[in-house]
Amino acid sequence: MSFRVTGLDPAPFVPLYGLSDAELAARGVRRYQVDAHPGFPDRVELRDLMPGETALLLNYEHQSADTPYRSRHAIFVREGATEAFTAVDTLPEVIRVRPISLRAFDAAGEMVDADLADGAALVPVIERFLARDDVAYCHAHYAKRGCYAARIERA
Repeated sequence: MSFRVTGLDPAPFVPLYGLSDAELAARGVRRYQVDAHPGFPDRVELRDLMPGETALLLNYEHQSADTPYRSRHAIFVREGATEAFTAVDTLPEVIRVRPISLRAFDAAGEMVDADLADGAALVPVIERFLARDDVAYCHAHYAKRGCYAARIERA
């Protein structure tokens, strides 16, 4: 089963780039100077940011379906990210090196299955979920903090 992994569209975040810390705070956003690697996983480019880069921490609605599974959580976005990651049949390193909670959703946004796996062992779980007729897409979440990581769907 071929799959595609995609990062978030950067367009909603671009207006935040370059705002002052006070302007960001008024929008509920915090700016961080990256000081550790790994530790700041960007959701647009799907990579761990490097020390010296700037990350924005914000609340993001990653599951907007009008179901009990509607969800938002904290995410990091690299300040300046302009191109979303996309790859077929490849997991980015930022996912491969962490424990992942994979959640499978149907076309209506109802969760129909979920599982935990080390990122390096995630491909068989993805393939199992996407082989199901009732699964429209999956969300990968970083298991430790529960934060949204990426969308995974059939390629």
